Formats: sequence, structure tokens, C-alpha cells
Amino acid sequence: MAPSGSLVVPLAVLVLLLCEAPWIHGRRSDVRIITDANWKELLEGEWMIEFYAPWCPACQNLQPEWESFAEWGEDLEINVAKVDVTEQPGLSGRFIITALPTIYHCKDGEFRRYQGLRTKKDFINFISEKEWKSIEPVSSWLGPGSVLMSSMSALFQLSMWIRTCHNYFIEDLGLPVWGSYTVFALATLLSGLLLGLCMIFVADCLCPSKRRRPQPYPSKKLLPEFSQPLKKVEEKQAGEDVSEEEGESKERTNNKDFPQNAVRQRFVDPSLTTDKS
Repeated sequence: MAPSGSLVVPLAVLVLLLCEAPWIHGRRSDVRIITDANWKELLEGEWMIEFYAPWCPACQNLQPEWESFAEWGEDLEINVAKVDVTEQPGLSGRFIITALPTIYHCKDGEFRRYQGLRTKKDFINFISEKEWKSIEPVSSWLGPGSVLMSSMSALFQLSMWIRTCHNYFIEDLGLPVWGSYTVFALATLLSGLLLGLCMIFVADCLCPSKRRRPQPYPSKKLLPEFSQPLKKVEEKQAGEDVSEEEGESKERTNNKDFPQNAVRQRFVDPSLTTDKS
């Protein structure tokens, strides 16, 4: 019985270790995961967000410090989060991530980029001593909620979708690389044509063109722009005719009056009166 009793203690220890193993290795992380679906939660409260990639060595070295800093989140009244840029390309475009890892501080919708040392102690001092106040926040038109950054996020998502489709064409469908490029070229051409037609339709609806009636042949009806000079010429000719007629009539009247005047002059000539006397 002694051998069997000596096995009780090791078995009990083994059972306890097996029961505690899930709690040790499966411990819940205090770091929150941010995606395209819930990123607007960053606009309320105070946050520290890390942008990382699983293949990045610097990001892998930062993870233990970031997890330890997240344990202080409740005491510091701050939310600690992270974003995997390989799975969330829209957020990498929304925040203009050009280097990894990148850390942002957010307070009530104002975003500031963290540039200090990347240790747990430095993170805690940055929050507790409010060192973030000395950093200029990102301008509103470059903020993640602006129209510009929303468009940038859509472009990043579109690029990731194109890459996924390219891999699908090559790996799953077995198309050659040039075949995949041909598909995308045709799709781009068709989308450009459709977009052009839509823009023309919208422009025609907003600013309709003025439709002119067809003008008759010039021989039948003179255009307004040519009718006025012709009218002036006709009026001028009519005036000249009238003046000529008036001149002729005056000459005629003068000719009619000439013999009468001559007779009168002859009748009243003083030389004749003197001779008679």
C-alpha cells in the first residue's frame, strides 16, 4: 500500500497543473482589437492605439511591453488597443500608417502621434503626467473621420480587394499573370466608360443645353443680322430718290417761272420808260 500512497501526491499536483494550464496560457488580454467596424469608439474617451503587423520584428518586440501597459489601463482610466494593418487596410489608410509600429494617443476625438520611448514605464508616464498635451494634434482635415481620410480608407480597401481577386484568379482559377492583368484592364476600361456616361447624364440634367430652332434658307428670309444694313441702304436710296425728285420739281418750277419773270422785267424795265418819255 505504500507505493500506491506515494503516487497520490504527484497525481494531485499533475491534476492541479492541468486545471490551471488553460488559465495561465489562455489569459484574457487587456488590449482591445480595433477594426473598420468599431473604429469610431476611438472618438470617445482616452485611448492608446498601436498599429502593427505580425511579420514586423519591431512589433513583435513591442508586444510584451504593450500587454504589460494594458494591465494599467484601468488604473490610468485609459483604453489600450491595437490594429493589425494586414487585416484592416482601411484603418492603415485612414490613419496614414507609413511605419511600423505606429502609436497614436486619442483624447475625445483629438489624435496625437506618440514619438517617445516604447517601454511600459514611458507609456505610463506619458498618460499619468499628461505629456500628450505638449504634442500638436492632427489637423481636422487629416483626422480619421474627415472626408479626405474616408476616401483614403476606401482606396486602401479597394487595393486590398484587387489584390485578393488577383490571387484568386492565379491560384484558384489557374489563370496566368497576364490573363489576370487583362481582366483588370477590361474592368477598368468599362468602369471608365460607365463613369463618363454617368457624368455626362448628370451634367446634362444640371445644366441642360439650349436647343436652337433650325433657321430657314437665307434666300427666302434674310437673317436679322443682315436685314438692318439692307434696310439702311434702302432708306438711304429712298432719301436720295426723294431729294432728286425734289430737285427736279424745283427746276421745273424755276423753268415755269422764268418767262413770267422775264415778261415782268421787260414790262417794268426803266430804260424803256425813259425812252418813251
